[in-house]
Amino acid sequence: MSSMPGSRTARRSAVAVLAAAALALTGCGGDAASDGSGDRTLTVWIMEGTNPDAQPFFSELSAAFQQRTGATLDVQFVQWAGAHDKFVTSIAGGTTPDVAEVGTTWVAEFADAGALADLAPRVRDAGLTDDLVAGLAEAGTLGDALYGMPWYAGVRSVIYRTDVFAELGLAPPTTWDELVAVGQRIKQARPDLVPLPIAGDDEFVVYPFLWGTGGQVATQNGGAWTSGVDSPQARQGIQFYADLALEHGFSTPAAANWRGTDVSDAFAKGQAAMIFSGNWVPKAIVEDAPDLQGKIGAFPIPGPTGGLAPSVLGGSLLSVFETSDDPDLAWQLVEMMGTGEFAAKWAQQSGYFPGSTALLDEAVRSPDPLVAPFARQMAEAGRSVPVTPAFGQIQGKKTIAAMMRSILTGEATVEQATSAAAAEMNEIFASGA
Repeated sequence: MSSMPGSRTARRSAVAVLAAAALALTGCGGDAASDGSGDRTLTVWIMEGTNPDAQPFFSELSAAFQQRTGATLDVQFVQWAGAHDKFVTSIAGGTTPDVAEVGTTWVAEFADAGALADLAPRVRDAGLTDDLVAGLAEAGTLGDALYGMPWYAGVRSVIYRTDVFAELGLAPPTTWDELVAVGQRIKQARPDLVPLPIAGDDEFVVYPFLWGTGGQVATQNGGAWTSGVDSPQARQGIQFYADLALEHGFSTPAAANWRGTDVSDAFAKGQAAMIFSGNWVPKAIVEDAPDLQGKIGAFPIPGPTGGLAPSVLGGSLLSVFETSDDPDLAWQLVEMMGTGEFAAKWAQQSGYFPGSTALLDEAVRSPDPLVAPFARQMAEAGRSVPVTPAFGQIQGKKTIAAMMRSILTGEATVEQATSAAAAEMNEIFASGA
């Protein structure tokens, strides 16, 4: 779910960073293998932790895949924290797996390094083009090539205290003016609550407002990327977002240095009436604070005058590596995991949304008040961050988070902070990193 820098040549020579040992069920990374008797094995890397208990899922998947193809799966679980370096080292050494779960912001880097196979022809031949969630497919697309099959993603919307809204006669806002009016009402009537904390270190919540006013995080022209955060449109959205704290007083000064987890903690402790939140958060909040069971709802982040503001999709795609000795078999696994029964089971077990539009549409129709609003946000307004290897370095430097902290602490105006952020982004883009 994050990426690192590098031009293709630079990355190929610099990828021997850290040799991370695989957390594996059996064996080490490699290509589709045969034991000499005709039996085939696919090596598969899966990130550990997304599904709290992934073993039963992969046991069932492996049995079904073997029944369908006669091949076996060597599923290896890799910790997110060490996964990037493990991929980089394996790409440098030619020891990549056949299939792997790849975070959305890593795909551009690995594809640019020549490590990933283009799945677009296979997706077209399978008739799946229209079944890919657009924002998630965007994260796997460079040019006309698709380097990752959408698998699952999460999205940010707003969760709120339904009991507080009922007490004050409030309805979920559908415009930015309504969001301000709701916040003002809570601020006046419930001074014991923070209406809407604004975290300085949670860059993905900035983007719905930057995009909502027609701004862009970055734009590409002739192959070159340029920051868009200092455009008038982007500044308008960023100013509105910052003013939820600065002008309207809906936040708390401490939140200028908060991360998303700090915001969730405040909500779980009964300190906040609304928070920007990922769809995976409400379940954890209720586990931490059982007294909030039945008192939490959700609504999409609205657009300025209606509709929905675009929200970042963060999740994973399934990629086939160029080193695979059996790309046809590898694609069969990707298709099996990314569509139908197994895609639905993974989404249900992990608490994320599937990358299939058919399955996502079912979630949009869910009667669960903590599912449908997030699903609608993802289906109608999910968007990817810029698909370029350089953006991983920008995220690594926390350029946007530093920009927001400086605004929220009063150290810089929106104009000053966005100019500084744009300059840093453009330096990274220009370096070819």
